[in-house]
Amino acid sequence: MASGHAAGVVLAAGAGTRFGMPKVLAAEGAWLAAAVTALHDGGCAEVLVVLGAAQPIVPAPARAVLAADWAQGLSASLRAGLAAASRYAVDHVVITVVDTPDVGADVVHRVLDAARTSTSGLARAVFGGCPGHPVVIGRGHWPALIEQLDGDVGAGPFLRARDDVIAVECGDLATGADIDVVQRKV
Repeated sequence: MASGHAAGVVLAAGAGTRFGMPKVLAAEGAWLAAAVTALHDGGCAEVLVVLGAAQPIVPAPARAVLAADWAQGLSASLRAGLAAASRYAVDHVVITVVDTPDVGADVVHRVLDAARTSTSGLARAVFGGCPGHPVVIGRGHWPALIEQLDGDVGAGPFLRARDDVIAVECGDLATGADIDVVQRKV
């Protein structure tokens, strides 16, 4: 398959316990809309939103995917997203999380382009040298990734164990900050 197309997957199934609510509902859905827009405008032909603890209507052009076993952790959400992406004629999956609202289409585009032009088909955004999202995984790597997914861990161990993942600096475009607690105004 050499379509060059990518599917974007927003991991948004968690309960957001530290945050106090499912993050997919944060900012009245603005974080979710930002993630969908970033993936779509960043070059993803399909956009899938993995839901679980909360199941809001997802903004177009995204499609909802239910991770029935979402409470088992991030691995369940990633498995559900990869299974849904495998139904499309895509060569890469771009994985992001709903709680990095300042990551835009420019970041997605940069990381996806790096993966498409690499030998491995693997790339991840870094912000000031710190790994973050999105990550891009070529289709040929999906079975190996799925095989090692477990508990509340995503693709991190898989990516860290490899020496062919392209680190794409994106600190000039966004902070990549993962928001885990509600920020209260003083």
